[in-house]
Amino acid sequence: MFRFASLGSGSRGNATLVQGGDTTVLIDCGFPFREVRRRCGLLGVDPQAIDAVFLTHEHGDHMRGVGPTARGLQCPVWMSHGTWRAARFGDLPTLNLFSSHDGPVRVGELELHPVPVPHDAREPAQFVVEWRNTRLGLLTDLGSHTPHVLACYRQLDALLLECNHDPGMLAQGPYPPSLQARVGGDYGHLNNGQAAELLSGIEHDRLRHLVAAHLSEKNNTPELAVSALCGAVPDIGSRLRVLLQDEISDWFTVAD
Repeated sequence: MFRFASLGSGSRGNATLVQGGDTTVLIDCGFPFREVRRRCGLLGVDPQAIDAVFLTHEHGDHMRGVGPTARGLQCPVWMSHGTWRAARFGDLPTLNLFSSHDGPVRVGELELHPVPVPHDAREPAQFVVEWRNTRLGLLTDLGSHTPHVLACYRQLDALLLECNHDPGMLAQGPYPPSLQARVGGDYGHLNNGQAAELLSGIEHDRLRHLVAAHLSEKNNTPELAVSALCGAVPDIGSRLRVLLQDEISDWFTVAD
């Protein structure tokens, strides 16, 4: 079975479990180790079964729990060279560095393809995960979608996609102008319209699941995100779910 679940998604912490056969990886870890264990337990997962932690970039809502979790589980960590240089993680049991231009990484039954994305981090990468010719795309924390990103995510069986903000809410919201510019810029976060545009540019007919992720609690609503995505692809609604910051998702099965 190939499946994934969110332990939480948003500016206060991100982590996604991906399981393929007997292999389990944790992609990002923005929660304390104790909270990771608790949330895994609610999904019926023994944290000791996690085979590796992968990190997309060094921002705190994605990395603050990486060191304690890796040490607590004695599991290896994978990240880009730039991410490793950009933050302090403490001693890690095993550190593996990759370049997002060097091809896939294999852990057990899973093959993970790092994809470079435009974001205001040192060497950020998102991932396409393959299991037995089935493909899951994880795509958050990018301010724009490049031709290379579209090419990498074109043929997927499931997609977790950032819908961070509504431009109108961002402009009228509580963020100061500098933060508005950062979030809404080409190296910030995808807004609902950009996410919808990306969705319309890939082969969405084969998507078993579309999961809207990393919604801003101050500058977006689930209703606005759903409206934008369904406006681009009207028949996607039955396959669409929205992640929230403080809620663990159900499992999303990509392949039986």
